[in-house]
Amino acid sequence: MATVQMTASAPRIELLQVADAVAREKGIDRDEVLEAMEQAIQKAGRSKYGLEHDIRATIDRKTGEIKLMRYREVADPVENETTQISPAEAARLDPNLKVGDFISDPLPPIDFGRIAAQTAKQVIVQRVREAERQRQYREYKDRTSEIVNGLVKRVEFGNVIVDLGRAEAILRREEMIPRESFRQGDRVRAYIYEVREEPRGPQIFLSRTRPEFMQRLFAQEVPEIYDGIIEIRAVARDPGSRAKIAVISKDSSIDPVGACVGMRGSRVQAVVSELQGEKIDIIPWSPEPATFVVNALAPAEVAKVVLDEDTRRIEVIVPDEQLSLAIGRRGQNVRLASQLTGWDIDILTEDEESQRRQEEFRRHSQLFIDALDVDDVLAHLLVTEGFTKIEDVAFVPIEDLTGIEGFDESLARELSARARAYLEEQDRKFEDRRRELGVDDALGTIPGLTPAMLVTLGEAGVKTLDDLADLSSDELISPEDGVLRSFQLDAEAANGIIMAARQHWFADEASPAPAAAAHEPPPGGN
Repeated sequence: MATVQMTASAPRIELLQVADAVAREKGIDRDEVLEAMEQAIQKAGRSKYGLEHDIRATIDRKTGEIKLMRYREVADPVENETTQISPAEAARLDPNLKVGDFISDPLPPIDFGRIAAQTAKQVIVQRVREAERQRQYREYKDRTSEIVNGLVKRVEFGNVIVDLGRAEAILRREEMIPRESFRQGDRVRAYIYEVREEPRGPQIFLSRTRPEFMQRLFAQEVPEIYDGIIEIRAVARDPGSRAKIAVISKDSSIDPVGACVGMRGSRVQAVVSELQGEKIDIIPWSPEPATFVVNALAPAEVAKVVLDEDTRRIEVIVPDEQLSLAIGRRGQNVRLASQLTGWDIDILTEDEESQRRQEEFRRHSQLFIDALDVDDVLAHLLVTEGFTKIEDVAFVPIEDLTGIEGFDESLARELSARARAYLEEQDRKFEDRRRELGVDDALGTIPGLTPAMLVTLGEAGVKTLDDLADLSSDELISPEDGVLRSFQLDAEAANGIIMAARQHWFADEASPAPAAAAHEPPPGGN
């Protein structure tokens, strides 16, 4: 930073020249540099005349003339004779002064000795550094989500310090594409994902692995994306290896995939080159989850999909020869497709799906044979028509059963009665088991809890309202270890059960304290 030895005989205009030079070099306001100089001169003045004095310095913004003044406040009573003056004494100097006004006395210019000059320089350097940090933070705090270009300044413990011209940024090792390395002087392009103000100055954090970096690169290479005609709806990346990007066009005459690929792949190839050869699948986005998932699994071909919207899981059936392609190396293809779509994807071959369906058909048929005491023909007919649980038979309208070919009304009513009797018998068994386990009756009053659930809770040690109220919804329905995971409850139902169990807590808090005995006789009574 440019400096000047400030003495009483130095040309005052030189101060302004120094301020201009520093302001240009650091990219900060000239007034901020001059204010730093004023503070330095004030500090030197107080060192000479006494730290207890209120000494202020001003630099004329046009001539560079320095004025050093001692200020005293008119006060009544006077508590500090160094910085205050009584109204009577002030009146002798100026009869118009009143309490609260300040009187200023000019001080002779000071010669900066070696120590004073060094102190002043430190003050100026510190203030200029603070002003520079503030300027950097103001400049970059609104530039998050932008791509910037810079030069590698140095590498520290695997982290890359990047010179952006008017600031420094850090590219952490975990935000770099695997196997890429940088050396001092290399040019680097990265995405600003965070700007943080810290005591040591603004910290600008860069990334080359985030999905947003790829989005911004495509916006730079594809004019239709920049103009908003084509929209990137989702991005999933395995940095340095493979990525999937879903696009949609607002103009039906423009093919979004073709526009992103470019003539002979020129546009996508520019992005691939920047990302160290990362392979990119560009797919059309669709509002239909099934279609979107099928597109996302490209280049694999899909035979059939089965959606479960409650759990956001989707079952994808592929031909046997397409299985490895659909899953990808180390599961990469299906993992990226799941990230892109937001759905959990299960991949099955046609043979696996057929075997599973046969097993489900056999299991459901056996359930009806055992519970309803029917032959396998009737059981198979029920399963074929979509009945999978005893409750389906017990509580559906009779018309639904008579609609099955070969079922008349008397058969339908008989099957419904047998199903209800079976369920009642099961409930009695569960009730006996609940009592044997010592599960409180109060748990049975909570809506949504069936006798089978009460037994499962009891076997897991959940036997009172407080035991249940202490659980979280995850502890109740988590697929890995939730107590009631086998009952396929959703999060809303689980939360409803837990909140119902907690109602007695709120009731206890709201109930008034026991009143004093109302019928005690008054003092002195009989």
